[in-house]
Amino acid sequence: MKEKIKQWIRYHALKRWFEKYERWVMPATLVLGVLADAITFTTIDITTSFLLLGVYFGIAGAMIAYQNAYDAGRIPKYDFWQYLRLSAPFAIQFTFGALLSGSFIFYFFSGTVFVSWPFIAILVILMVSNDVFRRYYLKSLVQLSVFFFILLSLVSIILPFVLHTLASWVFVFASAVSLVILFVYTLLLARIIPHIQRERGRLAALAFFIVASINSLYFFNIIPPIPLALRDAEVAHSVVRSGNSYTLGVEEESFWEGLWPHRTFHKALGEKVYMYTAIFAPADLITTIVHHWQYYDETQKQWLSRDRLTFPITGGTKRGYRGYSLKTVVEPGRWRVDVETARGQVLGRVNFRVLSRDQNIPLKTVVK
Repeated sequence: MKEKIKQWIRYHALKRWFEKYERWVMPATLVLGVLADAITFTTIDITTSFLLLGVYFGIAGAMIAYQNAYDAGRIPKYDFWQYLRLSAPFAIQFTFGALLSGSFIFYFFSGTVFVSWPFIAILVILMVSNDVFRRYYLKSLVQLSVFFFILLSLVSIILPFVLHTLASWVFVFASAVSLVILFVYTLLLARIIPHIQRERGRLAALAFFIVASINSLYFFNIIPPIPLALRDAEVAHSVVRSGNSYTLGVEEESFWEGLWPHRTFHKALGEKVYMYTAIFAPADLITTIVHHWQYYDETQKQWLSRDRLTFPITGGTKRGYRGYSLKTVVEPGRWRVDVETARGQVLGRVNFRVLSRDQNIPLKTVVK
């Protein structure tokens, strides 16, 4: 009896501590999840990253199920189970933070912010709201909606790696797979948690709304082309391929010029302008890359398409698939080259200004 009283006191003391410092502990768990991604995803391979995300996702699903089952009186409220219930919201917070930041990392590096910012903004908002509106995240309907969004994001990332293609049907298939997983998960939950059964209709409506919204973003080319990622890009005066290497002739620039996103290209009469890119793609993935050359018309105040130069790539190399396009007719002014997929999804954008020159300028040789 005395030991029971001591356990009761310890439990309630710990509960009061959690409630008192929840405002600080919950954001801390989110930050830990983000830091875990920042460290691991830069040091481990893609397969291990997916396995780690799968573990996070499994823990999140288990903790959501446990928290709701406990609150519904389906689990004994004593000893270990009470302590696990106290830790469940923090486990959910940590895994949601890790999963959302993991998705952010993949989508951020697979597209340019100038084009993909609406979808990236959704991920950032969910990451921030995961802390700001943490009390709402304790509600099962909100938890499950965010859980499904994360599920859809992860499946959309993983399937192109597994199926070795970026075809549109893969994204649609990912949506269908995600809906099936959610249906099975909530069906199992509803058997032991009555209020989940009552909320399945509203959850289904939210899930279909999420699918419709994300697919709209995809087909309007706002979602980046996972799993491709632009590793390197350079506007050059010459590009020569020799075996496994590319030798570039580029203009020398100061440290401060290197920090500026826009480059300056001094072009002689009749000289060619080269655009070199290196693109990461998983092994066995075959797709087509487009260099979309565009010129800014100062009179019309808009970008005009001048060329869409394409070349196929095959993934698998650590340095990325390297290739280049070139143009001879490039008038002075503002230019940009969008690196796109055949569907028009933008991987990256290179901005530069072309100036005329009538004398030689110093160039440096760079081997890629």
